[in-house]
Amino acid sequence: MDSADEFLETLATSGLPPLHGRRHAGDDFQADIVTRELGPLRLAELVTPEGECFRDARSARATDSELWQIELVMQGRVRAQQGPSTAELGPTDLILIDPVLPVRFASTASTHVTMLLPRRSLRLGPDDAARLAGVRIRGDSGPGSLVSSLTRDAVRYLDGFRADEAARSAAAVIELITVALSAQLGHSPRPIDDETLRTRIVGFIKARLADRDLTPAKVAAAHHMSVRRLHKLFEDQPLTVAALIRRQRLERCHADLAGTGRTVAAVAAGWGFTDPAHFSRLFKATYGYNAAALMSGNRARMVNASAARPAEDGG
Repeated sequence: MDSADEFLETLATSGLPPLHGRRHAGDDFQADIVTRELGPLRLAELVTPEGECFRDARSARATDSELWQIELVMQGRVRAQQGPSTAELGPTDLILIDPVLPVRFASTASTHVTMLLPRRSLRLGPDDAARLAGVRIRGDSGPGSLVSSLTRDAVRYLDGFRADEAARSAAAVIELITVALSAQLGHSPRPIDDETLRTRIVGFIKARLADRDLTPAKVAAAHHMSVRRLHKLFEDQPLTVAALIRRQRLERCHADLAGTGRTVAAVAAGWGFTDPAHFSRLFKATYGYNAAALMSGNRARMVNASAARPAEDGG
């Protein structure tokens, strides 16, 4: 998009809370927005030039009262002002915004993620909400770093989720946000039951399947537990953590091979399999046929479908 008006209009029609432009540096305006859905969550990755924008009380929509807005800065710097709070945000930092209250943003050229989530999901009382809105949450340490990292990766790898996978992954993200907000308030979060913790871990794994270094040890470290505790958490589940990572990667590869023209090696590498021969053996053992056969069958279906279409002149 090459004009501020076009960008702000696209922002509003995408379902995000509307904003008004105040100032943009230079005449060469370049911006972009890509939206994704994850269960009840709506995520948008925005690329914006240097400038300022705001939302006043008259801009609020009825539906905005049912949402909380989380902003994550990926690149650049942002100053956000809501109520009495002014936050200076850098890369990885987050902020909670109340969509029905006035807010002002001023930023350098930046890339950031806007996440909308149901207001009821965070269960914030009025006092806690007033203390948190517009306040910087550090994304380089503590619970905020996990939310920041997971959100950044999730917005890029949301394709191919089934409805149940999306719902469980969204629940994991919301739980992490709750922990980060509790830490910001200085509250001790309630002890997490095993089922909730497993849901959070599964969501974390699904969002990071493309990470070649994703191992049980890395999963355990990200959730501040020992590998032994992690394995015990999954001992009564159908799959171990390592097997879950492997199975989820295979499912993503299967979906990509059935629906794209990429090579087997490229698809396997894209989902964390570094050894093509090892991937081929795993794939055949899991599905009963090799990956190349799946691609060949897909190409044949595409050719047959193309041949069955009538020519453009109706012949």
